[in-house]
Amino acid sequence: MVIENQKVLLARSLCFLGACAFSICLNFSSPSTSTAQSEDSRLSQVEQINKYIRQTWSDYDLKPSAEASDNEWCRRVYLDIIGRIPSVDELKAFSADKSADKNRALVETLLYDDAYTEEFARNWTTLWTNLLIGRTGGMDNNSMINRSGMQKYLRDTFARNKPYDKMAHELLTASGKTTPGEDDFNGAVNFLIDKVNEENAALATAASSRLFLGLQVQCTQCHNHPFNDWKQQKYWEMNAFFRQVRAFPGGMRGSNAAAELADQDFRGESGNIDEADLFFELRNGLIKVAYPVFVDGSQIDRSGYVNVVNRRKILADKMIESPYFSKAAVNRIWAHFMGYGFTNPVDDLGPHNIATHPELLDYLGQEFRSNRFDIRKLISWITLSEPYSLSSRRTKNNESDDPLLGEPPKFSHFYLRQMRAEELYESLIVATRAGESRGNYEQQEALKSTWLGQFAQAFGTDEGDETTTFNGTIPQVLMMFNGDLIKQATSAKGGLIDRLIANPKLDNKDRIDFLFMSGLGRKPSRDETSLAKQLYQARAGDTREALTDLWWVILNSNEFIFNH
Repeated sequence: MVIENQKVLLARSLCFLGACAFSICLNFSSPSTSTAQSEDSRLSQVEQINKYIRQTWSDYDLKPSAEASDNEWCRRVYLDIIGRIPSVDELKAFSADKSADKNRALVETLLYDDAYTEEFARNWTTLWTNLLIGRTGGMDNNSMINRSGMQKYLRDTFARNKPYDKMAHELLTASGKTTPGEDDFNGAVNFLIDKVNEENAALATAASSRLFLGLQVQCTQCHNHPFNDWKQQKYWEMNAFFRQVRAFPGGMRGSNAAAELADQDFRGESGNIDEADLFFELRNGLIKVAYPVFVDGSQIDRSGYVNVVNRRKILADKMIESPYFSKAAVNRIWAHFMGYGFTNPVDDLGPHNIATHPELLDYLGQEFRSNRFDIRKLISWITLSEPYSLSSRRTKNNESDDPLLGEPPKFSHFYLRQMRAEELYESLIVATRAGESRGNYEQQEALKSTWLGQFAQAFGTDEGDETTTFNGTIPQVLMMFNGDLIKQATSAKGGLIDRLIANPKLDNKDRIDFLFMSGLGRKPSRDETSLAKQLYQARAGDTREALTDLWWVILNSNEFIFNH
């Protein structure tokens, strides 16, 4: 009972720190504007971001929070770029670097160094797999999606730094089979394979418009938009672009091979292939006709013959040419790093949903396009910007900047957010050093998928919605308290605790410091050190049991599970 009380006291201490937004703030150097610009012209975009954001602070009479400490910023950038917290050695190396441009150097390392290419690709593959096919995509026996095929395509894409416009074009126009090892394998087809046969390609229409244009056209499928002048006609004109593509569950030859996506002539619902039309019903019962027309009003040839006009390819070209395309990408990536996008929801750039920083969104969209849709460049601009460098602790001068209260984000402090389930998994692996014997990439992903499966659930709605219980609910709490991964981290023989004890160069203070650095990216406070010593006393000097209790508390603290 005494031991459990000590663990609770320490847990409360750590939770209090979490509630205070982890207030230990050491000095850290943001890149000097003049120096950075002379060394690297790309940082001119950083200064533009700073200018627009500072103007917002001035307009709302806000003063930004102090800069994050070295360790806070380092932990943050590792989490956001490669999807895990840094190791103790990585933290120490960054803290020991006294150069003025060490932030830029770390960002460049994480983005371009071969040592991190696989982890960068893994993280962004995870993000985009969830966006394109969901956390449960390919898990259902009735699904045509091959999740491994989708991941292989994305992993190659991000490892090679394929331009974003090329990736989008391939996803929208891909033909071939879903499964690696098959003839005509093309992993990109897994994006549309389950969507094109569903309700006359309703899911394909909605997902493509939302993901690549930031336009939510799905609500106009059955009626005109309630908040703007978008009509039902516009939805079906976009839908017409997907009528020349079909998914074959057993391949085109029906040989029970992998599912296959292929272009196919569309004869039109009236049977006139030269004027391949489709019909839809208005709410008043009238029937109207639609042909492929892009959202900007531009029309294309109405032929249903693929060799005359390939509607999907024309759609992909028009999407990429649209200003919505670059802004939708910028908005999504900004939200990933800053916690909130310029619109809410992040994939709704419609005329009814005004952006919080329209000039900055336009500017970054233009720069992203002029820099050939290089995602790594966009990431570097955001992570080296002033708003990204700020502490998560609010002050009396910016406490009103709270999007959780319905306020539009002003980015005057870093917004606390819980790790994604995938980030927590990878961070636990790093913190506990369990990744040193995880097997090859496929084996690692299989283990992670099994672990993640306990949190994801598909709704099976017309929009392919999913939900996750990884949001502070009881399943997550129970997993963190008693799950196999936590048990392995805290009790495995030969694990982190045993290694610390076996190191003759470390005393108990060093071991306590190491656990805090490994889990929280910082050394313990005086109060936390005192509570840790009480755990030693409660365990009657049993070092292993005391360190195990301490490690369990750290891994279950708010501070560990939050990106701050």
